[in-house]
Amino acid sequence: MHAIPFYVVFLIPAAWVVGHALGGPWVLLPVVLIFGLVPALDAVLGHDRRDADPNEEQARARNPLYDLALFAWVPVQLTVLGLGLLRAVQGAGWAELAGLALATGILTGGGGINVAHELMHRVDPRHRALAEVLMLAVSYPWFCVEHVLGHHRRVATPEDPATSRLGESLYAFLPRTLWGGLRSAWGLERDRCARRGIRATSWRDRRTRYAVELAVLHLGVLALAGPAGWLFFLAQAGVAVLLLETINYVEHYGLMRADTGDGRFERVQPHHSWNSTHRLTGWFLFQLPRHADHHAHASRPYWKLRAWPDAPQLPFGYPTMVLVALVPPLWFRMMDARAAELAST
Repeated sequence: MHAIPFYVVFLIPAAWVVGHALGGPWVLLPVVLIFGLVPALDAVLGHDRRDADPNEEQARARNPLYDLALFAWVPVQLTVLGLGLLRAVQGAGWAELAGLALATGILTGGGGINVAHELMHRVDPRHRALAEVLMLAVSYPWFCVEHVLGHHRRVATPEDPATSRLGESLYAFLPRTLWGGLRSAWGLERDRCARRGIRATSWRDRRTRYAVELAVLHLGVLALAGPAGWLFFLAQAGVAVLLLETINYVEHYGLMRADTGDGRFERVQPHHSWNSTHRLTGWFLFQLPRHADHHAHASRPYWKLRAWPDAPQLPFGYPTMVLVALVPPLWFRMMDARAAELAST
């Protein structure tokens, strides 16, 4: 696999720019791309179940194009947000602005949060800083704390707010994970700072830093773009976060780790996440759908993730599964038997 296919993600901002230029209903082009064209092409292009051999992995590690795709996303997303705010300042109609906010949220959520997710797992503090910038852009920076320190440790257990339970609808899951994730992040950061002797007033305490950054960001947007711009910014962030948590719902629905009987759970294994090897979705999402390997080996970069064809497999790619999750009866019919069968083995 070469690095170039992963640059297909930049079709999302390209579609956004075209829609922005044409105006009216055309602003929804990114939505049509992700939830219309991509699912159709997923069916045509099929699966990619091939893993890189050691020589390929070494070659990829030396290839700067894999990381460049991630780094290049940051200025592209910030430019898109700036153009959206400018359209609000220029007096776009509310219907057009709502459509633009939806399209922007698909971009900042489906693209930006996914890039941030890859970077927040890196050791390099510069990479983590870029992840923080992208998560601030959707007003959800505590995800950097909860996801890395909480979700990966507690996944597939009742203690994890981001693990959806068998029989739980998306609409029951969302309030639980949104509030639970914030509460978990607060506690995790409090404990981290206590262990390291970091004062609550220190910039190193992310509870303080995130609060200040969010206040400055929102006040700045309100001052520069006015109420309409601020509402656009809030709306795109809401869409992005809801998309993120819907994907969380899809990735872990009904899969639980066994309790070992001493208050602990078995080690995270590939069969504790729903996997997908759809080729095109994998390119768009930097192999996030190879989620089984990501949770089994969280520090593994996206271009090194393995397919794990024996892991629990989603019947369709992520965009289709997100749409199915919006209709609980259809979701339960499609997924409950699959999850129950896995639980019994």
